[in-house]
Amino acid sequence: MVLEIADFDIRPGTEEQFAAAYLEARELIAATPGFVSARMTRSIESPSRFVLLVEWQSVEAHTVGFRESERFPRWRELIGPFFAGDPKVEHAQDVR
Repeated sequence: MVLEIADFDIRPGTEEQFAAAYLEARELIAATPGFVSARMTRSIESPSRFVLLVEWQSVEAHTVGFRESERFPRWRELIGPFFAGDPKVEHAQDVR
């Protein structure tokens, strides 16, 4: 299992629109083979900061299966207009 951590800074004043766009865009991720779960969080101290946590069966499920699919451009079309800068995206695994 791999955890994708995507950190988004959203243009102030558009946070609610971003959250609504994410709910629509989430279905695009969920339709990807290798998708396990997704959860979007919003910072309490910095309300324009959102962190997306997506569990994938592998890094490739995200980087190839989703990012190289026809779903990814639509994903960016829905949520990209709200970005204040480029998202920071990393992958992590559980420490065992």
